[in-house]
Amino acid sequence: MPTSTCITQSPNDHRQYRYMQLSNRLRVLLVEDWQTNQAAASMAVNVGHFDDPSARPGMAHFLEHMLFLGTEKYPDSGEYHAFINQHGGSNNAWTGTEQTNFFFSIDADVFEESLDRFSQFFIAPCFNLDLVDRERHAIESEFSLKLKDDIRRVYQVQKETVNPAHPFSKFSVGNLQTLSGSQQTLRDELVAFYQQHYSANLMTLCLVAPLPIDTLAQLAKCYFSSIVNNDLHKHYPATPLYQAAQLGQQINIVPLKEQRRVAITFPLPAIDGFYKRKPLTFISHLLGYEGKGSLLSYLKSQDWAANLSAGGGVSGYNFKDYNISIQLTDKGLAQLDDVIQATFEYLALIKNSGLAAWRYQERANLLTLAFKYQEQIKALDLASHLSINMHHYDVEDIVYGDYRMDGLDIAETQALLALMTPDNLRIQLISPELDTNRQAAWYHSPYKINPIDKDRLTPWYNPTIRQELSLPEVNPFIIADSVARNDKSPHHVPVIVCQENGYRIWHRKDDEFNVPKGHIYLSLDSQQATATPRHAALTRLYVEMLLDYLTEYTYPAEVAGLSYNIYPHQGGITLHLTGFTGKQEALLALLINKARERNFTQERFKQIKKQILRSWYNQSRAKPISQLFTSLTVTLQRRSYEPLRMAEELEKITLDDLHEHISRFYEKLHLEGLVYGDWLTKEAKALGKRLEHILSLVSSPSGESERELINLENIGTLIREVRVAHQDSSIIVYYQSAQASTLNMALFSLLNHTMSSTFFHELRTKRQLGYMVGTGYLPLNRYPGMIFYIQSPTTGPLQLLEAIDEFIADFNYAVMQITNTQWELTKQGLISQIMEHDPNLKTRGQRYWSSIGNKDYQFNQRELVVEQIKQLTRADLIQFMMQKMRTKHCDRLVLFTTGEQHQNQEPLNSDNMITDLRSFKQQAPKFSY
Repeated sequence: MPTSTCITQSPNDHRQYRYMQLSNRLRVLLVEDWQTNQAAASMAVNVGHFDDPSARPGMAHFLEHMLFLGTEKYPDSGEYHAFINQHGGSNNAWTGTEQTNFFFSIDADVFEESLDRFSQFFIAPCFNLDLVDRERHAIESEFSLKLKDDIRRVYQVQKETVNPAHPFSKFSVGNLQTLSGSQQTLRDELVAFYQQHYSANLMTLCLVAPLPIDTLAQLAKCYFSSIVNNDLHKHYPATPLYQAAQLGQQINIVPLKEQRRVAITFPLPAIDGFYKRKPLTFISHLLGYEGKGSLLSYLKSQDWAANLSAGGGVSGYNFKDYNISIQLTDKGLAQLDDVIQATFEYLALIKNSGLAAWRYQERANLLTLAFKYQEQIKALDLASHLSINMHHYDVEDIVYGDYRMDGLDIAETQALLALMTPDNLRIQLISPELDTNRQAAWYHSPYKINPIDKDRLTPWYNPTIRQELSLPEVNPFIIADSVARNDKSPHHVPVIVCQENGYRIWHRKDDEFNVPKGHIYLSLDSQQATATPRHAALTRLYVEMLLDYLTEYTYPAEVAGLSYNIYPHQGGITLHLTGFTGKQEALLALLINKARERNFTQERFKQIKKQILRSWYNQSRAKPISQLFTSLTVTLQRRSYEPLRMAEELEKITLDDLHEHISRFYEKLHLEGLVYGDWLTKEAKALGKRLEHILSLVSSPSGESERELINLENIGTLIREVRVAHQDSSIIVYYQSAQASTLNMALFSLLNHTMSSTFFHELRTKRQLGYMVGTGYLPLNRYPGMIFYIQSPTTGPLQLLEAIDEFIADFNYAVMQITNTQWELTKQGLISQIMEHDPNLKTRGQRYWSSIGNKDYQFNQRELVVEQIKQLTRADLIQFMMQKMRTKHCDRLVLFTTGEQHQNQEPLNSDNMITDLRSFKQQAPKFSY
């Protein structure tokens, strides 16, 4: 039955919305969107790991997995995944504390067929007995994957230190131990859990598609009305998250990665009821301020902290942890009580002087503008987000709820601030050198619970506010409103508006998205940027020093929706600005002026250098497959280097070295820029002239830096082992195109698209080789390529390579068996993905900038690739596979790690191994552009 509730939407939102409730009390949001060629659906079920039986931790998560593996109408366990993939879509799911979310996107032409398959998850799943053991091993792989993940390890300590009667304390993921027993017993419990907890009245569905809203309503009724409504009501216990004795505690946790962090936590009540006024958002806005006088600015000046965030923390049906999380320096760790003292002083400042309507209104204005000029997102992301919002907001606020700030309720805000006291405090301290006396279950994280002495608490009760702390002044960058210009662009793609020797600016006035925002990309190429590992380390240090130095000056602009980023690349550095165009030039001028000052202090130099070193050393503790992805680009790109190699150089670098590097970096530059959005041509030209003048003062023109890529042609199967301390093994097999042609781009992308779901199904679902299993289309330095990857808790690298080779060898036959109709649908699915409509200004700007980086100066490479895909036959693909992948000795790069538990398996050896990466990269033939 449809309802007449009016859903508040942005004036910049072209979509149509309708809320309805089906006869089985399933709540549905329909979204008619004619600007997308993808359709999407998302089901959010009000069931999560809080509902797990005490004897079966991980049951909700296990159920999420099993629902994908066949239904009575579509019993084949791989059919759903294959159907979505074949038609250019993607699908996934996650299990949280109180919700489980299932979602997918697909070519809109087959939306009805996909809904028929999707809805059966909730109507008649098979729960095939033969798949129970296989899928609990998949859960074990997922659990194993995160055993050395510090976020998961810290989370488990938190679970063990809350009220054990609260459902938050349950182990959420599950593994072979918690899901043990006979397949039949586990299946019986799974079916009982499904019947006891899944009910139409606890579900919310969102459908997004380029279809009339009445058609969407019919689809919802047709395919989802059969979901059984058991009229269930949630009954989580009213028990508090923390017992009285669990307050006033400090929990010390030792991480695996090098980090020092404190979370100052205040337990609060559930926050859903506050969403219309968002008092905690306002408090976080003041606490998280980073400009002059802020808490972070003061902590940085004392060399106690590097970063601060306010407002995070777990939340649920009857609780909210309000966290002030501070990244500490060594000195800050030693002075922890002083750091906490300063935090309580800033809280006192907010309580005494911060609750002013104009301050609240500044934050509210930003959300009002963000909503008014709300940039659209992909159909899949929208469907998932709104289906979850339906569990938290009133119907009229499903779209608007995230942005709504109705006004400052001082009493309400004071009541929350009154809970941020030493009496209602927990401290979570994370650092490698802490004293511990116990280990958390499942993840073995060492920790210790210490009561906070009264002597420590006393100074925090009535703090005297030090003079260095102050609340933010009126923000000059915040604007009450802004309006996009209606001028049409004379060009369909960016064109050059300024060009001189060593200098080029592209521009296009946006006339589609109707937002008063712009994107400015400026790439500075310097031969000094990454010539050696030392140069690359210096460039990264310069970028981080610059970002740190700029923060205090630019934070008001960032708060006002003007953001920027500076990042290093193979040829130099890139500056990216985005935000409301009315103030963008002011921010750019500020950035340029401050960057030229280079007032870097010895104290900040030491601290930033230490942070970068910590980050680089910590990468050796990342997941094996993540380390292999880093090593892949390092192995193949001449000017990319291993983090540990750059760390060696950085250890020796001084502040004088940095200043000398900066001077040489700017001696000769090549500038490439893009100005896109609500910028008129004359404005872009004027901006270009100013930039040209500034450059002429500090630099002489230069050509672009070369981006050199190792050429694998006629090199055979090249193998490199990466040493990683982890229980899992991992592997990446990479095939490279010998030409950067649109035909090869089409062949590699079509091959990946055709293979990906079958590879996943065969090697992950059927053979259970690991949780991280997949293929990917991977262009590097314009050259197309394809990867196969696996991280496995059960299998060593030699067997993983054999499994990949076996799959590739057999896949020719699979392609031969595809019917002509299936082949054309497969191609159409890929074309739909490639030509997916840019949903917003940001995505369009990224695509334009990527085109410039790829020298696609006609901005039509994807159209040319699509034309090639249309012409390709199955015979073309088979022939391509035979040529590129026909034997185990074909041209390719294999990277692998050997897991600690696979040391006794037969090793992966070869006569064609990379043993000295530096000499290999120097001697190997290269592509360049």
